[in-house]
Amino acid sequence: MGIVTKQVEAFDIIVIGAGIAGASVAAELSDGAHILLLEKEDQPGYHTTGRSAALYTKSYGPPVIRALTRASWKFFNNPQSQYIDHPLLQRRGAMFVARSDQMKSLKNLQEKLGDTVQLLNPEEAHKLLPLFRPGYIAGAMIDSEASDIDVAALHQHYLKTFRAAKGELRNQTEVTAMSHDGERWTLQTSKNKVSAPIVVNASGAWGDSLAEMAGVAPVGLVPKRRTALLISSPAEMTPDQWPMAIDVDEQFYLKPDAGKLLISPADETPSPACDAQPDEMDVAVCVDRIETAFDISVRRIDHKWAGLRSFVADKCPVCGFDKQVPGFFWLVGQGGYGIQSAPALARVASALIKGRDIPDDVAAEGVTQAAISPHREKVAA
Repeated sequence: MGIVTKQVEAFDIIVIGAGIAGASVAAELSDGAHILLLEKEDQPGYHTTGRSAALYTKSYGPPVIRALTRASWKFFNNPQSQYIDHPLLQRRGAMFVARSDQMKSLKNLQEKLGDTVQLLNPEEAHKLLPLFRPGYIAGAMIDSEASDIDVAALHQHYLKTFRAAKGELRNQTEVTAMSHDGERWTLQTSKNKVSAPIVVNASGAWGDSLAEMAGVAPVGLVPKRRTALLISSPAEMTPDQWPMAIDVDEQFYLKPDAGKLLISPADETPSPACDAQPDEMDVAVCVDRIETAFDISVRRIDHKWAGLRSFVADKCPVCGFDKQVPGFFWLVGQGGYGIQSAPALARVASALIKGRDIPDDVAAEGVTQAAISPHREKVAA
């Protein structure tokens, strides 16, 4: 238990937010340090982590995300964890598709992604995913290595590792006030007061709100709602081996999911930090786009939900100490890439918190402090 001093429990580090970002960095930090992990909901991962249809792909996201994803490959393929008893990845494939009016976008994306993708002609694309309407596809390319991620298993690995190292997780514990006395942070929570010299802001969509509570300048974090629906596949088709299909301009995606189809309009609607719910207009847009691209009629929606993906201006993560206020560490802004980049980003964050350099294998992929700094030029542009 924490050391009680004048009714304030003292810890080495307090991590706020027990989604994948907070859980992973808490696990990385917990060996040799006394860590408190705070979660305001009744279970970790209730918001974005628990609503993610995560895909591991090296061909998605800005350069620093792709670098962090490459650096996470070794862990995903060989986690060496006593808490993981099955593979975290299952090969899926991610196919980017273009109509005739989108061929320029396809060419631009191909140039950006290089040899992580292979070009397909329309016939090859249709053979891989026969649900497309005839004539819809003018061009396509595929990332054959893209894989489904077992998000729950990854998250539980970090939470169990954290607990095994005597880390303390407290659910239903909301931070309501923060103050710094020049040496330590004191946090008033919904249950008691706690303190530590270092606070890690891993609170996702609430990142800027938490910073303002602490007297720290926000980084311009914008939560964006994304809608997802689960529908049945046509009765005569078995979708399990199909690749995920992504519109090259990110107007929709379709992904097989346990015999059904997970579909989304790939919306990015700015939203306040909240328990996101699907908007009926977004649901209608999703159905229209899917029915236009695929030979399917959506008669029934089995399940629908929404989650928040939080971004700063350049869509790269914010990871590092704030220069203006001592002991305040940012770990936010992972957008929709937080699951696939978690193993590497958690190690980076842990190293920086401990005053060390970025791990060599991660740096070798091109990850620099400058690219993820809270004070980089474009972070709040």
